Amino acid sequence: MNISTLIRSSIMSGISIGVAGFGYLATGKDIVGAILFAFGLATVVHYSLKLYTGTAGFIKKDEVGSLFAILFFNLVGCLLVGLMVRCSPMPLQETAQGILEGRLAMGPWRGGVLSIGCGFIMTTAVTFARKQQYMPLIFGVPLFIVCGFPHCVADAFYYMCVPLEYIGVHILDILLFYLCIVVGNFVGCNLYRIVFMTS
Repeated sequence: MNISTLIRSSIMSGISIGVAGFGYLATGKDIVGAILFAFGLATVVHYSLKLYTGTAGFIKKDEVGSLFAILFFNLVGCLLVGLMVRCSPMPLQETAQGILEGRLAMGPWRGGVLSIGCGFIMTTAVTFARKQQYMPLIFGVPLFIVCGFPHCVADAFYYMCVPLEYIGVHILDILLFYLCIVVGNFVGCNLYRIVFMTS
């Protein structure tokens, strides 16, 4: 995949997750919203888009650099949908702030550990979906949400929806937490390969 295609694919992937996150916020974080969130990953899989957590578990050693580019442009896509949230009359920013407050209360180390669960679910769901088996995707996405496992792209979308004054006050705590869940997601995405020492 050339760099232009990778950028566009990664941005579109971020948009897909952002739209799913928009729906989750709109439902007030209930179980219906968790189920609807599966739309995001289904879109990513169907169009073969580049998502950090959909790619990390299949990456080769010489492709690690491209993984950081994928994450960066995933965040660009999330930002575009985050701007839409700020235009909505629904109280989405308040709901997003509640999610962020819960994450910061959890702390970076616990967040990093819990995010391993999300990474494992994501790689498993994508592995099955590539074989036209979609049940792990349909159930896996609501599963990581109800378990409170952070997803680094979805979380970034929520953070981008929070009022800027709150972000400014807590920026260092947010960055530390975010770094831990990016690493935790990566470990979880590769958990099967780590345990069974596969390439």
